[in-house]
Amino acid sequence: MLTGTTGTTPPDFRAQFASSPRGARLARHQAVRRMEEWGHARSSDASCAVALVVGELTANAVQHAHTLGRTFGLRLALEETAGLVRVEVSDAAADRRPPVVPPSACPDGESGRGLFLVDVLAASWGWELRRPLGKTVWAELRLGT
Repeated sequence: MLTGTTGTTPPDFRAQFASSPRGARLARHQAVRRMEEWGHARSSDASCAVALVVGELTANAVQHAHTLGRTFGLRLALEETAGLVRVEVSDAAADRRPPVVPPSACPDGESGRGLFLVDVLAASWGWELRRPLGKTVWAELRLGT
């Protein structure tokens, strides 16, 4: 399930998960585990931010982009020279696209807080179509202050 690289290429993590709440939970746990392997304790700001962003993006993939019989993918890439962790969540639903700008976090609203949280925590985020099927929503988070 875990893949990594050595040498000058930064290590990365790639895995597929069931498009279910359990799959989203497992993806978040794996992200925290990978952050620990990269030297960021579970309780560190960087690990907590990555866990929150992975949790939000995978929950969105499960809730809004679920396609029967399909999984969602998680990729984490450590970009040490830039001081970033890149989070990518890929799903099979190209027709269900996130908004260009996150909805405002209205305290009485039923939804929209997830992308608002991603927008606050990430240095940048966005999405792109995947070939031949689906889309990838990504976020880049700074490791230091």
